[in-house]
Amino acid sequence: MSNYPHPLIAREGWPFIGITFGFAMMVNGAADWTWAAPLWLACLFCVQFFRDPPRPIPGDAKSVLSPADGRIVAIQPMRDPWLQRDALKVSVFMNVFNVHSNRSPVDGEVKQRWYHPGKFVNADLDKASTENERNALWLQTASGQDVTCVQVAGLIARRILCYVDAGSTLARGQRYGFIRFGSRVDLYLPPDSRVKVTIGDKVRASSTILAELQ
Repeated sequence: MSNYPHPLIAREGWPFIGITFGFAMMVNGAADWTWAAPLWLACLFCVQFFRDPPRPIPGDAKSVLSPADGRIVAIQPMRDPWLQRDALKVSVFMNVFNVHSNRSPVDGEVKQRWYHPGKFVNADLDKASTENERNALWLQTASGQDVTCVQVAGLIARRILCYVDAGSTLARGQRYGFIRFGSRVDLYLPPDSRVKVTIGDKVRASSTILAELQ
């Protein structure tokens, strides 16, 4: 997969923006502008939701970058359900006002990809990690460190998009997917990773260092 050129508005959003803009123009031309106001607001919402700005890439090969914009809702030792290993779990919750483009947290090769259908409970809840629809990537760095990156659907998220598969190579901060309308991303890191954030911190995809690999 080639690097996404970051055109400011994500390609996934153009159909939604086009449809809401078209309806707003139609209603605006056929009736008073007040009737079209809700459609213009919907169009503006789509523009802000699907924004996809370029971001700086800090740190080095040991740095684990945030895969998404949002808020840290979990930092805990846990069993990685995908690789069946002890791990340190760090979770980022995205609300509808966050950028929803997902970026690779590390430089590495995609060793495996899993998709699991499921429910759509509130992504702010811990049980979303095990009950909701999700897509997981097993990333392995050049030094042999394993990182599992899991896109999790939310209460109103109904589409997880992932553009890479086993055998792909990702660079830190490289765009690999998108989740529509509220969700979370879980990272399962080696247990000895040094976490750089705390619960409640607001983070930004690619530009916030979540942890350092040993």
